[in-house]
Amino acid sequence: MKQQPAARSAAGTPRRSWRQLATRTAKVSAAVLSATVVTVTAYGWSTAGTFDTGFLRSHAITGDDPHSLDGDLNLLLIGLDTRRDQNGDELPPEVLEPLHAGDGEQGGYNANTLILVHIPADLSKIVAVSIPRDDYVAVSGIPGHTHAKIKEAYGLKKAAVQDQLIAQGMTDKTELEQAGREAGRASTVKAVRDLTGVPIDRFAEITIAGFYDVAEALGGVEVCLNHAVQDLEYSGADFPAGKQRLDPAQALAFVRQRHGLDNGDLDRTHRQQAFLTSVAGQLHSAGTLTDPGKLSALMDVAHRNIVLSDGWSMTDFVRTLSTANDPVVEFRTLPVVGYDVINGQDVNIVDKNAIRREVATAFDLPVPPSVTTTTRGLGPRLDQLAEGGGSSYRPATAAAGTATETPDAGKPVRTDLTGGVVPCVN
Repeated sequence: MKQQPAARSAAGTPRRSWRQLATRTAKVSAAVLSATVVTVTAYGWSTAGTFDTGFLRSHAITGDDPHSLDGDLNLLLIGLDTRRDQNGDELPPEVLEPLHAGDGEQGGYNANTLILVHIPADLSKIVAVSIPRDDYVAVSGIPGHTHAKIKEAYGLKKAAVQDQLIAQGMTDKTELEQAGREAGRASTVKAVRDLTGVPIDRFAEITIAGFYDVAEALGGVEVCLNHAVQDLEYSGADFPAGKQRLDPAQALAFVRQRHGLDNGDLDRTHRQQAFLTSVAGQLHSAGTLTDPGKLSALMDVAHRNIVLSDGWSMTDFVRTLSTANDPVVEFRTLPVVGYDVINGQDVNIVDKNAIRREVATAFDLPVPPSVTTTTRGLGPRLDQLAEGGGSSYRPATAAAGTATETPDAGKPVRTDLTGGVVPCVN
């Protein structure tokens, strides 16, 4: 994205100015991750120059990778379901216990949250597209796998690279962990890029503990449920219908639950969108932006839980975002054409051509030609399933108000992140 010239350094910005910038940035922050934390805090802190230096950086996106043109920016937000820190050590019991997410042996390294955010150069409309984690996609460079759930592109590649390094004589656990994670990030970026057909310019990765820490720093998160839910065995969710304020452990259960929901993972993606919208609204309305103590806590949360792609200056990014004049934020979910069981796993059957058309339309880009000659874009096996040749295959039904060629995508949801409206979800 083209950067706007600054009259003064971030550290020299007058108090009233950075508060105004932070307030305006809150309007788009939910679309930029629990980067609600990242973007808002960057200008809410008088020493913003040191904010950038506190993040762990990744080199998973290289200069040889495709990049957007004409000042547009595509961000990939990765929510990683791991119970281990960046060195591979299990999170301490005092962190794991309230997460209700098991120990370090559970969860693996699945990218259970994948949100692709498009920010056009003119900042006219920001689009955040959720990618269902069980989408069955083509993968490359992973021994023994030609296809996998898109959430697994991270963990499978991480394990493969670590095995290779061990075979070459590497024994240091920390080095193995960090090398494996870098490979996992690059694999996830590639899988999303291949599926959607658009470049990935930047990414941010946040772990499961980060969602908890965000809610804790805010003193809980307000949500709204269409129906009462209970999922004590898996996520720990146990909530009545209607609006309610969740404590940090409950908020994590809210974004993790998929069992017992009408549409499973698709409902979970809508919850993640609702969580981010609610957090952004709270940042705007609860005095967080002008409270040094809360800002300090949020900055600590960001540094502790978020990995950023190398070269991403958050202060420059926020300075550019702050020039936006009340942009529209639109949430979408990628379409699914059916469901099946492959190798014992429940998967979403997807049509790469339909997805690329959906993304291009949402991002206001030229609609690409078909990417393959196969019906579903993922090979003969899925063509057969889509034609009814698999005993477990079930076609998806079109969501109300959508075209039949994009079932289960749901209607695009446009929202004013500062309006204080908490969306009700399943």
